[in-house]
Amino acid sequence: MPRLSPRRCDSSPTIPIAATASASPAERSSSATTAGRRSSDGGCAKSESSRAAGRRRSPIWPANKPASRAPDVQLGWIGVHREGLPALRAVLEAGIPLQCVLTLDDDLAARRSGAADYSELCREFGVRLERVRHINDPQSLELLDSLSLDVAFVIGWSQIVGPAALSRVRLGMIGAHASLLPLDRGRAPINWALIHGCEQTGNSLIWLAADVDSGDIIDQTPIPITRYDTCASLYDRVAESNRTMILQVIPELLAGRRPGHPQPPGAGAPLPGRRPADGALDWSMRAAAAYDFVRALTRPYPGAFGWLDGVRYTIWASALLPASLAPPATPGSVVGPVYSPIPEACGQLVACGDGHLILLELEDEHGSVVDKRSLSERQWTGKVWQSAGETRAGGGGAP
Repeated sequence: MPRLSPRRCDSSPTIPIAATASASPAERSSSATTAGRRSSDGGCAKSESSRAAGRRRSPIWPANKPASRAPDVQLGWIGVHREGLPALRAVLEAGIPLQCVLTLDDDLAARRSGAADYSELCREFGVRLERVRHINDPQSLELLDSLSLDVAFVIGWSQIVGPAALSRVRLGMIGAHASLLPLDRGRAPINWALIHGCEQTGNSLIWLAADVDSGDIIDQTPIPITRYDTCASLYDRVAESNRTMILQVIPELLAGRRPGHPQPPGAGAPLPGRRPADGALDWSMRAAAAYDFVRALTRPYPGAFGWLDGVRYTIWASALLPASLAPPATPGSVVGPVYSPIPEACGQLVACGDGHLILLELEDEHGSVVDKRSLSERQWTGKVWQSAGETRAGGGGAP
């Protein structure tokens, strides 16, 4: 199993949040100590395009803010991941004009976990859409020059934006990082937070800088992690916080201001990236850690995996059985089937280093899903799951 990054979720310093025109300092301070944000019921007059489509403004858009922007403020958007879509839709529904949306070429997007199609939303609102292969290549830089943007939102993007691209936008580019910066800079923060068993993560809206994840903080949202969360459910909450924070900062940007404050010290080493091959499940780990590992890597990511009878299975879903409820057994050994009148609760009970995991949904190397009663009816009792290293040594079916 690949070396795990050191745990860094045991302490989360309170980060001051920059006040915006849409909330008082007291309100903003209060929001930093809660697990989520609530939207107001305020609204504002519809733009002509919104009237034509019969849409209502986002309820988060401040009621006392005009929909129009100053004519010299040019806004753009860069995104490919699904986490950027709710915020982009909210901005467009609020009647805030965007000069252009940049996304990845289709062939590149198809290789990215969690990539989404931005074309339908852009067609719905009549927004120009440009596809790029890399944000830092000469064609992209030329495109940014031609747009003459004052601010570009980079939300759900998969490439590091270099200094040359950053310099093409007058006030700067605004991005989001799914942690409470300066904690957990680096790659895959949501996945690592789950793998490490953290009880809280967060999302930070920042000005992008040449030093990745180190720019001034505009706003932050704490996000609690429950025992029921997966990487997908956390990214949904990250996406919602993007929506809220972006709509709250836009009035400042339209007024020509650049809100934000420097990050405090204490970042530590950045989190390492993750590869699909890193998903091999180590059955000797505690059952609670194995449960966290599976839910950290489930869809839209490639998933945790293991081998049984020489067949590679992706493990999409599991349930945790405390160590006290089942007798000790060899890690990886199948104790037996789990039956239930509820099909989704059927599975196979597997021993871990401490405790047991109930496997609920698997997918074999040919793409066939094994779950519900078809999983509990497998004759696997007494068989032993293997890790990648053990399978290679034994001549099994590892890639």
